Amino acid sequence: MTDGVVHAAVPGRGRGVLADVWGRSVARDTALVVGAALGVGVAAQVALPVPGSPVPVTGQTFAVLLAGATLGPARATVGMLLYLVAGGLGVPWFAGGTAGWPTATMGYLLGFVLAAALVGRLAAAGADRRPARALGMMAAGDALIYLTGVPWLAATTGMSLSRAVAVGMLPFLAGDLLKALLAAGLLPVSWRLVGRLPDPSAPARAPR
Repeated sequence: MTDGVVHAAVPGRGRGVLADVWGRSVARDTALVVGAALGVGVAAQVALPVPGSPVPVTGQTFAVLLAGATLGPARATVGMLLYLVAGGLGVPWFAGGTAGWPTATMGYLLGFVLAAALVGRLAAAGADRRPARALGMMAAGDALIYLTGVPWLAATTGMSLSRAVAVGMLPFLAGDLLKALLAAGLLPVSWRLVGRLPDPSAPARAPR
C-alpha cells in the first residue's frame, strides 16, 4: 500500500520541476494549481494603461511563465485554464479587477494557457537550470502569447496587423526582456539552492 505521494526526481537527483522537489500528492497539486491561478490574478491587478492600446501593462505574463517553469506543463496549464474560465464566469481577477470574456484581449488570455504548457514542458526538460536556456524558454513563452494575442487583437478591433503589432506588442518588449532576464537569473539559482537540500526520498543514514 502506498501513501499516495509520488516523489518526483529533480536535477542533481534526476528530472523534474521545482514544484516536485518535496514530492507530489493530489492535495499538493490542487493547491499549486489554485495558487497559480491566484498568482496570475493578483499580478493582473498591477495594470498600467498604454496610450492608444487596449492592452495594459500588467504582471500577468511574468506570473504565467513562472507558473509554467515551476509547476510543469500539466499543473500550469490547468491553473491557467482555471484563471481563464473563472474570470470569464465572473471572478474579478482579470486586468484592473475586471471579469467576463474580454473581446480585444482574449487572445492573450488563450496564449497564457499555451505558453504555460510550453514553458512547463521546456522546464521539465531542463531548460530552467542554466541562465541562457532559461532566457530562451521565457522568450519562447512570450512569443507564443503574442502569436495568439496580436492576431486576435487585429481581428476583433478591425485594425491592421501592423497596427496591432504596434499597440499590442512593441510597447511591452522592453518589460518582457527585463522579466525574462530576472527569471533567467532566479530559476537557476533556485535549482542550485535545491541541490544543497537533503533529498527527501533518500533513505536516512543510520547513526554511527
